[in-house]
Amino acid sequence: MELDINEIMKILPHRPPMLLVDRILEIDPFHSATGIKNITMIEPQFAGHFPGHPIMPGVLILEAMAQVGGVAMLYPEEHRGKIALFGGMEHVKFKHPVIPGDQLVTKAEIVRVRGNFGVLHADGYVKDQLVASADFKFALKEQDDM
Repeated sequence: MELDINEIMKILPHRPPMLLVDRILEIDPFHSATGIKNITMIEPQFAGHFPGHPIMPGVLILEAMAQVGGVAMLYPEEHRGKIALFGGMEHVKFKHPVIPGDQLVTKAEIVRVRGNFGVLHADGYVKDQLVASADFKFALKEQDDM
């Protein structure tokens, strides 16, 4: 099952410029998702990171990867309207830079859940080459509790 940007915005609370998922290619709700982020030169971070040599900041790569996992977590009706918050990141690795013109493909899998807390593993690829990986600790919260 694919989700377009309009369906993604019904699930995630993020909005541009912080919405970093353009399409979900596959989803197994509350288990896994594969999504894409098209990297374009018109994104605001490239004005300063780095002039003349644009590279997507690692923190935004991680955020894009986490948002794909967030779609898997928040897709079930009982989780709609909640927000997934970072509790920590482990085993973060960056293998190659991501630049304008690339398409970041994230494969995210929910590894473990206990109550409202869990761990998500995500791998990011450009042209089938691993560019980043990380384990994210998360908490699901009601937006009213924030």
